[in-house]
Amino acid sequence: MARSRSTDSPAPTGKAGRGPAGASGRHTGATAVGATGKPGKAPKAPKLGKDGKPKGSRLAKLKGQAGMMRQAYKLTYKNDPKLPWVMLIAFVAVFAVIELIGVLLSSPLVFLPFAILFGLLAALIVFGRRAQGSAYRQVEGQPGAASWVLEGMRGDWRVSAGVAGTRELDALHRVLGRPGIILVGEGNPQRVRGLIAAEKRRMAKVVGDTPIYDVVVGDGEGQVPLKKLSTHVMKLPRNLDGAEVNSLGKRMAALGTQRLPMPGGPLPGGRQMSVSQRQVRRRG
Repeated sequence: MARSRSTDSPAPTGKAGRGPAGASGRHTGATAVGATGKPGKAPKAPKLGKDGKPKGSRLAKLKGQAGMMRQAYKLTYKNDPKLPWVMLIAFVAVFAVIELIGVLLSSPLVFLPFAILFGLLAALIVFGRRAQGSAYRQVEGQPGAASWVLEGMRGDWRVSAGVAGTRELDALHRVLGRPGIILVGEGNPQRVRGLIAAEKRRMAKVVGDTPIYDVVVGDGEGQVPLKKLSTHVMKLPRNLDGAEVNSLGKRMAALGTQRLPMPGGPLPGGRQMSVSQRQVRRRG
């Protein structure tokens, strides 16, 4: 039986006659081609941080931190002209002590890197504490100062600033954490005590037997100075675990609150506290 010849003309050879990439005589299906025209894997999605935003490179983070430290130094120096001299004294003192140990052990060159490292560390510690003290002096006595301190605490502290207040700018802030609920009032002590009592009655139906602490910020008897507020709150006993804190947070959210507009960072003249000063204060 005779076979019929194919009427299809053969494909031309050479570069000019080649078909699309990936087609070699047989149909192999579509090939995924990227933006560069080459087949390959889909581009990787950027890694996200805890805040849901893409993570930046380490170099960019270091540059950002260096910029914030420089800004914090300038702001602190304006209010504390002795800052560079105090930092220099701290560096020289630590450097000299470590080098003296090296000389006594007949190894001054071996101890030289450690002397420089610990000298710089001492200077940074002094800088952090001076910056913190300068920041506290600026905000003390200003409306919203207590909320600024509370929001800068390290750890899982859920701060609701200005949950109650008066026309005289007395304010009550609520903090939820492992100790339980902390009510922090600032302003006239008598009016603040009334705000605390009213907030306790309002919360009684949802908090159950959760411990409630109350703090009045001030320098009088039974009050907590502003510069010791964060230390006082963080030293409270841990009465709840993480799951109980989350459950209590949901109940408090269901309760609702009418928050007062509080300054984000109180400063004389109505200026805002910079992010750099907040970060230096946290590290100090």
